[in-house]
Amino acid sequence: MSKEKVAIIGSGNWGSAIAKIVGRNVTNFPEIDNEVRMWVFEEIYQGKRLTEIINTTHENVKYLPNIPLPKNIVAVPELLKAVEGATLLIFVVPHQFVKGCCEQLYDRLEPNARAISLIKGVDVSNDGLQLISDVIGSHLNIDVSVLMGANIANGVAKDEFCESTIGYNILSNAEQFYKLFNTKYFRISMVEDVAGAELCGALKNVVAIAAGLVDGLKCGDNTKAAIIRLGLMEMRKFCKAFYAGVKDETFFESCGVADLITTCSGGRNRRVAEARVLTGKSFEVLEKELLNGQKLQGSGTSKELHQILKDKHLIHEYPMFTTVYRICYEGLNPAAILEEI
Repeated sequence: MSKEKVAIIGSGNWGSAIAKIVGRNVTNFPEIDNEVRMWVFEEIYQGKRLTEIINTTHENVKYLPNIPLPKNIVAVPELLKAVEGATLLIFVVPHQFVKGCCEQLYDRLEPNARAISLIKGVDVSNDGLQLISDVIGSHLNIDVSVLMGANIANGVAKDEFCESTIGYNILSNAEQFYKLFNTKYFRISMVEDVAGAELCGALKNVVAIAAGLVDGLKCGDNTKAAIIRLGLMEMRKFCKAFYAGVKDETFFESCGVADLITTCSGGRNRRVAEARVLTGKSFEVLEKELLNGQKLQGSGTSKELHQILKDKHLIHEYPMFTTVYRICYEGLNPAAILEEI
């Protein structure tokens, strides 16, 4: 019987952190090929190709510096070469690049390929809201699970204890991905609720913008706690309204309340929103100045949510989501986060 083979599609901060775990874990299972190819969007860093740096130093010096990667992680600049022969695909690119990747991969995968998405975002078109897992699954005609949780990449990369949640449709596929991710310090649970887990991963970034704004306004812990609770309520309300079958218990997994707390305490969305208040600079400018090429997720997701809520005439039922959008895109004073929710 041929071995399972893993490919990681993406190599940013989170992609590199997860590569460290996967590279270690595959060596524990003889039924999985030890080589793990990681697709890297090629760029020049300090005069050298980033793939060359990763493959010679075994470190992603741009997006995850000072963290050694296992030597069986192989950086590949061509997407099709990275996935050649792969049966277990890990998607971890910014959500705005998913469709482009899928267009290249269409009809080029192994017949038994399955995927898992670590991407926190949603896709919005004239047809309405679509989960990233659904975008991948419909383009490639494969089953797609999700991995979501309270997982700030730098902490995971340093082997700090945390949890994460696999949301699945097919248990046997989830069990394969469980092998790739579960460790003593990165503890995995599984729930049969892809939509609930995935939506929590996307929506919490909008709440984190609100949390960062109140930090910038120098509010205290009481205010932050209120933002988290109100945000969780809007997250649950949205999930239940737009996806039948979302389970209440999903919100108590790592992908739910734990991820929300972590993201509202640390992470890029909170940090940039705080800087928005303290500096007066736009989110667009701060993204370029503070994120080293990474994308700010919360502001973009708030825009996508606003379009959905506007189309459904539901704007006034989601005051936090709406206020974050207006601060990000309509010039509303950040102090409104305390007045409009």
